[in-house]
Amino acid sequence: MARTPAQDDTPSTSPVSDFEQSLDALEQLVEKMEHGEMSLEDSLAAYERGVGLYRRCQSALEEAELRVRLLSDPQNPAASEPFSAQDAGSQDGGSRSRGDV
Repeated sequence: MARTPAQDDTPSTSPVSDFEQSLDALEQLVEKMEHGEMSLEDSLAAYERGVGLYRRCQSALEEAELRVRLLSDPQNPAASEPFSAQDAGSQDGGSRSRGDV
């Protein structure tokens, strides 16, 4: 059955949902790699997949930051204070994993 153009333009998941799925997949991948039971070939493939997941998460966070800026000051979003990694780390105690909080 052929897809209509309207179906192709419709996102299957929200950016938040996509972020959560990507982050969960990245955490599982890291855990699997930390066990050290993967072959070199599998480790390289997992690392490559992890980099892609990391980039998707980073992109989603940047999009979320932009949306917050636009909501905070729609007339001048560039004037709002940027978020920093240091601010985010101090809020959650600097933990790397959300499961460690």
